[in-house]
Amino acid sequence: MSNENNKTIPAVEEPRPERAAVVAVIRDKDDPSRIAEYLDELEFLAETAGIETVKRFTQRLAQPSARIYVGPGKLQEIADWCKEEEIDVVIFDDELSPSQTRNIEQAMPCRVLDRTRLILDIFLSRARTAYAKTQVQLANYEYMLPRLSGMWTHLERQRGGTGTRGGAGEREIETDRRNIRNRIAKLKEDLQKIDKQMAVQRSNRGQMVRVALVGYTNVGKSTLMNLISKSDVFAENKLFATLDTTVRKVVFDNLPFLMSDTVGFIRKLPTELIESFKSTLDEVREADLLIHVVDISHPQFEEQIDVVKQTLQEIGAGNKPVYLVFNKVDAYTYVKKDEDDLTPATKENRSLDDLKQTWFARTDEPSIFLSAREKINIEKFRSDLYGMVREIHAGRYPFNNFLY
Repeated sequence: MSNENNKTIPAVEEPRPERAAVVAVIRDKDDPSRIAEYLDELEFLAETAGIETVKRFTQRLAQPSARIYVGPGKLQEIADWCKEEEIDVVIFDDELSPSQTRNIEQAMPCRVLDRTRLILDIFLSRARTAYAKTQVQLANYEYMLPRLSGMWTHLERQRGGTGTRGGAGEREIETDRRNIRNRIAKLKEDLQKIDKQMAVQRSNRGQMVRVALVGYTNVGKSTLMNLISKSDVFAENKLFATLDTTVRKVVFDNLPFLMSDTVGFIRKLPTELIESFKSTLDEVREADLLIHVVDISHPQFEEQIDVVKQTLQEIGAGNKPVYLVFNKVDAYTYVKKDEDDLTPATKENRSLDDLKQTWFARTDEPSIFLSAREKINIEKFRSDLYGMVREIHAGRYPFNNFLY
């Protein structure tokens, strides 16, 4: 009898993740420690996309080079290192212009991504519903359109000599541009149809009070949504875990209202995504109250607050009443100063109690410190939210106060 059936089948090796270098320019006005935190976020984006960051490159310049982003010497240094270490991709922490991308690609032995392309790739991989997929595809094509030039220049270089004008490369580019423009027009038509359907759905909900969760990506909005609405919205420790707006009916002591969870915002959110997701964010624009969730444990939480406020202004929701929720108090850490240390305290030396006093004193917006994961101060949050919703409901239905 043959022993072939007894042969050991070799184990299939798991494909290794792509390995990357990340690159940033430190402008003259920039704090290097802040750029380091920006690169932390870029690495987290890369991790979300399944890419392992191996090394960081930074260079101090007055402004990024309009031709190659960094200086020629630094670009050569990056290219040599990537070739030696067999790096798969280099990621730049800014949106590169089409000409910058082409010039850098000519020098690099590997793929080149900018921050916008990385975020778009994450959105493309995480879109689940037809609506989200349509929005992300639209943003992707709008990003690609101005970057088609140069994709076929290798054909022209191969042809050489005279008569290259109007050659295969140029004709191919024009064909691609026409196809992409047609695809963009079709996607916009599709979005308009879906927008109308969703507008009808929103009108069918009646005049119930609407509450929308907003905030930077990965601050715990979906976890808080699950806790309050007792639903099962997908939540994980990754950027952009939620792309689609989820709406749930919540009832507090016979007082019903609608709560929605929306896509998280981020620093340098691509313009194409803001435009394509404006319709998704109708839930934010039409909300009666915004719950702005903040990750208090993040070293740049104050800057994240500013990013969210700016994005709310851009989508026309900057004047909504806001309940500021500082989440993840269980993860907050600080460095306590020695009594003999007479140097001025920094934000890293502020205790949670110091922060609470600071924020309660500096803002007119109602605020609370809690942990959705550990359920710290959740009952106070529920009580506050109930009071706010009740006040809005009473203003809308002054003769229906018997409900509460």
